[in-house]
Amino acid sequence: MRIIDTHSHLWLRQDTVVNGMPIRTLENGRSLFMGEIRQMVPPFIIDGRNTAEIFLSNMDYAQVTAAVVVQEFIDGLQNDYLADVQKRYPDRFIVCGMADYRQPGWLDQAKELINQGFRGIAIPGHRLQTPQGRISLTCPDMMEMFRLMEQKGVFLSITLEDGAVQVPEMEEVIQEYPDLKIAVGHFGMVTVPGWMEQIKLAHHKNVMIESGGITWLFNDEFYPFNGAVRAIREAADEVGMDKLMWGSDYPRTITAITYRMSYDFILKSTLVTDREKELFLGENATRFYGIETKIDLPYIKNMSE
Repeated sequence: MRIIDTHSHLWLRQDTVVNGMPIRTLENGRSLFMGEIRQMVPPFIIDGRNTAEIFLSNMDYAQVTAAVVVQEFIDGLQNDYLADVQKRYPDRFIVCGMADYRQPGWLDQAKELINQGFRGIAIPGHRLQTPQGRISLTCPDMMEMFRLMEQKGVFLSITLEDGAVQVPEMEEVIQEYPDLKIAVGHFGMVTVPGWMEQIKLAHHKNVMIESGGITWLFNDEFYPFNGAVRAIREAADEVGMDKLMWGSDYPRTITAITYRMSYDFILKSTLVTDREKELFLGENATRFYGIETKIDLPYIKNMSE
């Protein structure tokens, strides 16, 4: 079975500000995060460098063929590093560029990212609030970027505000640009009321849903995340399993579980058929992103086995 991770993050150092609050890499895997100390990555990553090489080691161990690397404002812009990652590991990573949509003149930055050859553009739609109000996904600059992305075959990776707040805007974007490939992240923020409205966007032919962060959202119940499995089942009943993709939200989720655990709760579930597991864990992403990578990743027994 080919396994593809559709939602992950990489950075060399966190050094940014979100909503006026600093986010800074500290030591032993910790970060200053909006006024408190948080375990951002596992404590053995003592320098806080969340690198492609560490991720590749996790991917090889967990038998994950390839990963889509998205971006989020809380990690700061990582365009330079991710462009280098894409150049060095083209068969293992598909990376997204990201502009700072909160700053004037961001459209020129986005155009440059598209011209540089980024295969995707990421938008943390849930963090588009500014002192002047929330940036609309249908504002002229956004629509111009989407037009260019559709023309160039660049996909959109987007997370939305909780519930259905931005769904009408997304419907307008989809209607205007029906050939723009769109992956909606965090499984519609599944633990929040109204999540199914985001899932329903996948009724459109160009829209997929990815599950990045679903183990974080169901962290209170912990492994084997039965609530997450039931949510995946419910979403599949609504839009079909061929519209859903697995994502880990690496590395944040592996402070609580191992990387392999972020998907093997699906493999062990009796609520999902073997064919559905193949679709959800890899085949849908292979088709959507056009992944051609083939690599032999044998299972390596643990010392505890």
